[in-house]
Amino acid sequence: MAPRITVIGTGYLGATHAAAMAELGFEVLGLDVVPEKIEMLGRGKVPMFEPGLEELLGRHVAGLEGSTGRLRFTTSWEEVGEFGDVHFICVNTPQKHGEYACDMSYVEAAVTALAPVLHRPALVVGKSTVPVGSAARLAGLLAGLAPAGADVELAWNPEFLREGFAVQDTLRPDRIVVGVAGERGEKLLREVYATPIGAGTPFVVTDYPTAELVKTAANSFLATKISFINAMAEVCEAADGDVVKLAEAIGHDERIGKKFLRAGIGFGGGCLPKDIRAFMARAGELGVDQALTFLREVDSINMRRRGHMVELAREAVGGGFLGRRVAVLGATFKPDSDDVRDSPALNVAGQIHLQGGQVTVYDPKGMENARRLFPTLAYAPTALDAVRGAHVVLHLTEWGEFRELSPAELGGVVAERCLLDGRNALDARAWREAGWTFRAMGRPQA
Repeated sequence: MAPRITVIGTGYLGATHAAAMAELGFEVLGLDVVPEKIEMLGRGKVPMFEPGLEELLGRHVAGLEGSTGRLRFTTSWEEVGEFGDVHFICVNTPQKHGEYACDMSYVEAAVTALAPVLHRPALVVGKSTVPVGSAARLAGLLAGLAPAGADVELAWNPEFLREGFAVQDTLRPDRIVVGVAGERGEKLLREVYATPIGAGTPFVVTDYPTAELVKTAANSFLATKISFINAMAEVCEAADGDVVKLAEAIGHDERIGKKFLRAGIGFGGGCLPKDIRAFMARAGELGVDQALTFLREVDSINMRRRGHMVELAREAVGGGFLGRRVAVLGATFKPDSDDVRDSPALNVAGQIHLQGGQVTVYDPKGMENARRLFPTLAYAPTALDAVRGAHVVLHLTEWGEFRELSPAELGGVVAERCLLDGRNALDARAWREAGWTFRAMGRPQA
């Protein structure tokens, strides 16, 4: 008989994982402590934008017409304990306020609430991104609190989801990593992931610390690669080079590769910035802080890009923002998402607004979240409305919609045809042929 699965925490990670497990054929029960979220998911709706997720929920949520009924949601810990054989913990691990360190309170609260309802053998699987050393401590907590005692095991199975591709990444992952303490945990997880393993997905079995390190190491490498090309953009600005051509040339080297070599205003979101900071903090606690001092410069380069875009915009409007209208295309930290957490685009918009600019923002999916975070900015229903009367237009999130904009049409409504491409994603020739002054980051002469 197939194991029954529970998912603790039904945010971005948890809702996706629960729906994907149902898609793989398992009976799934999702739990959250927020009743409103459970009610929404029970209707097959999600509180965030993620391509394909709502359709996936609709195929499996119990009570919906035509669904398999394999997926239900609850607020009851007792129901979770009675139902599940494998319990996935998918709660948030944000950065502590005023510190670099990771806030483990949500993970600890989930384990503390789950353990007392585990009266029979079970596997608890952490998917949240945690500081190395957390799993061993949580395993001890489980053993002490669970009535089933040693029959309750812990495994760590980090997530590698990309926002905008979360459904695909869960159903067809590029690798599955599991940190286990014994053969039983490995066997159960091989059963849970039998479909992707059968399709060729590598299944990497390791210990707790290595599994915990995989996610933070991967994010640190990606952040380093992004900041490297942005550092090269700074050099290109000073030396009249072209960072796009530079990236193309070095990307042909198979040891380097082309991915994550697009210079721009840097990375943001709810993962990379807080994960590299938490990694630095944990290295300090372990006494190996010097091993990760380079991440401080990675973080510093990333934050400088935002300030550089503000300065480019200031130059474009004549040296000061007072009385000048600035249009910002993009609010989310990346396309195909409504996530505005630590968004470079919104950070730039906010800085310009604080310096006296009249800023109007448009984003295809992130308007509601952006308005909650920055209520003093102006928001427009379309890109055309956003640029109306603008003295400079900033392209700050690389949505496909923005690549399809008509330079001639937008040129008819702006005050000045001036565009700054903060993502190096637009066709400079098309905009210049339509009479625009076009400037991209790291390409002063291109």
